[in-house]
Amino acid sequence: MIRAVIDTNVLVSALRTYNPDSPTIRIYYAILRGEVLVLHSPEIIAEYEDVLHRDKFSFDRSFVDEIIDFIRTRGQSISPAEPDSEDFPDLDDKVFYCVALAAQNDSAALVTGNVRHFPSAPFVVTPAEFAERLGTV
Repeated sequence: MIRAVIDTNVLVSALRTYNPDSPTIRIYYAILRGEVLVLHSPEIIAEYEDVLHRDKFSFDRSFVDEIIDFIRTRGQSISPAEPDSEDFPDLDDKVFYCVALAAQNDSAALVTGNVRHFPSAPFVVTPAEFAERLGTV
């Protein structure tokens, strides 16, 4: 099983796409099949809840709650590590990086559509790169 921190934008993209071959939807289905263990923290779960419940997306609230509950219960909660003086353009993104950093002994990835929002690190990957690791592209 591959361990990964999934940035909120990956979930949003997966839920909004109509393309069954998109990397984000393939990652989403890999999560549901248990091929990806989603690493999270209370702050990440709170961001999922905040963003995925926004009216602008018009996602069904009960469906979103099921997704978040699945991630919370089938994923793994990790205490974030402290990075070495890294700058984050959006401080809300820091926790995603810090959870992935804490799980580097397990070779965890941070999957994001906004790699420029994070310090350059080999574990920060795009959805396309991660889907390739899964063998889904």
